[in-house]
Amino acid sequence: MSRWFRPAGSTSRKGFDVAVTPGEKDWEHSGLYVATLRPGQSIEIDTGDCEYLVLPLSGSAEVIVDGETLPLGGRADVFAGPTDFAYVPRGSTLAVTSAGGARIAFPHAKAASDYPYRRIGVEQVETELRGAGVASRQVRNFGTPAVLEADSIIACEVLTPAGNWSSYPPHKHDEHKPGKESVLEEIYYFELQISDAAPEGVKGNDPIGYQRVYGTEDRPIDVLAEVRDGDVVLVPHGWHGPAMAPPGYDMYYLNVMAGPGTERQWLITDDPNHGWVRDLWATQQIDPRLPFGVPEPFGAAGPFDAAEPFGGEKS
Repeated sequence: MSRWFRPAGSTSRKGFDVAVTPGEKDWEHSGLYVATLRPGQSIEIDTGDCEYLVLPLSGSAEVIVDGETLPLGGRADVFAGPTDFAYVPRGSTLAVTSAGGARIAFPHAKAASDYPYRRIGVEQVETELRGAGVASRQVRNFGTPAVLEADSIIACEVLTPAGNWSSYPPHKHDEHKPGKESVLEEIYYFELQISDAAPEGVKGNDPIGYQRVYGTEDRPIDVLAEVRDGDVVLVPHGWHGPAMAPPGYDMYYLNVMAGPGTERQWLITDDPNHGWVRDLWATQQIDPRLPFGVPEPFGAAGPFDAAEPFGGEKS
């Protein structure tokens, strides 16, 4: 198994289902924690030299920094719609609590400057439908430069309907080419669900997907991972894609990116062997199953059972 594929539970540490941090071997800039909070439970994080986002994956929460509380309305699950979230700067102690239980992601990245602690409303999250045909997917640009003012972190959510490919054509961002390509590490965190088209009563409680990462002659890397709920794939460099949602299973992934550049830019280069695929989209329709979900109020203490850490058995 590649060391860049982290199955659910393999990176867990006390309080966190997922823990990837800058400073690991060959990993310098980006990080992700995911925590499952029981009703009434809290968790605390010292941000140190990183800027953080507090992103509800399921349920609602409150964020407290220096005595200032920000309520996050959250959502029922990642397929239900986008969510509000919070930005927390370096050198802070943040506490998150959930009255009804929640699963919270904490994307973070090394930072050189600070921006104000604040809530970003769901109405500010930009959603785009990208690709066409079986390459149709939905992108929620909640933490991209056009939406979020920050020092280094770039983050988005991608939803791919069953049977489609996303993160395609394969592309990379591991060389500094002004105006063309930027250097960014990237984290993929996955969740999957059974498609709405599945027959009533189907027992599939183990939806799967696939993720590909491959390198160049100078910088080899080789990942072909069968991914499930709570799995993580790290992309330190190289071509990555496609992310494949097999028939019957919808795929979600959270992308977290950061790099050494002084400019916060997300610039990519397509694999020249496959970039021509983009030309096909002009004559194809976007998948009518998109978009997933619409923003709806969820409430500060919505009904959510978070008793079991994510990545275990689900009914």
